[in-house]
Amino acid sequence: MIRVVVVDDEALVRSGFELILNASDGIQVVATAEGAQAADAIRREHPDVVLLDIRMPDVDGLTVLREIQTLPEPPTVAMLTTFDTDEYILTALRSGAAGFLLKDTEPEQLAQLVRTLAAGGVVMSPKASRALLRGHPGAGTPQDAGVARVHLLSDRERDVLVLIAEGLSNADIGTRIHLSAGTVKDHVSSILTKLRVSSRVQAALLAERAGLLSDDGADTARSNG
Repeated sequence: MIRVVVVDDEALVRSGFELILNASDGIQVVATAEGAQAADAIRREHPDVVLLDIRMPDVDGLTVLREIQTLPEPPTVAMLTTFDTDEYILTALRSGAAGFLLKDTEPEQLAQLVRTLAAGGVVMSPKASRALLRGHPGAGTPQDAGVARVHLLSDRERDVLVLIAEGLSNADIGTRIHLSAGTVKDHVSSILTKLRVSSRVQAALLAERAGLLSDDGADTARSNG
């Protein structure tokens, strides 16, 4: 059972996400909270996944994200936003978030995206990530050296990097390109080391900047099948 905490300042959003996810097999929303109560709820419930509103009036999502990252075993966090060019998303991704969801995500997609997050995948719209990077040229400049390091990757590592950016977990990547999960894990470790990044999301952003991703990607991360 995937345990989820939903954090949003709007009761309607919290109840809507809770209703949709609790109706899905293998997923349980164990708590919903506003920003001020989020950290306590997460410590109490030990969720696998947190869906966290990036903009809240009492305690903003970036503050909550930083608190979550200090936990001994922090859950996977995806930011919630109404805009795919939200100015804070890039900061959140670089601060440890595993991706972001638009609040108007189709209900039938929501459960699969949560499963992707729980399996270690990245949830991020390729088109939206391009918009983010275009909208924040100053924030992207330090990554230019990282883009150059993409050329250090082997052909197989580039294949794995593209699938990381699509949101696939290690197991799904292995299924897609006929490798064991252990071999994929080794490739991912090598990719992060060569690119000098600490997370799959940061690697995915570099893949985007390096032009490795196609323009016709889905609006949300994809899982195998």
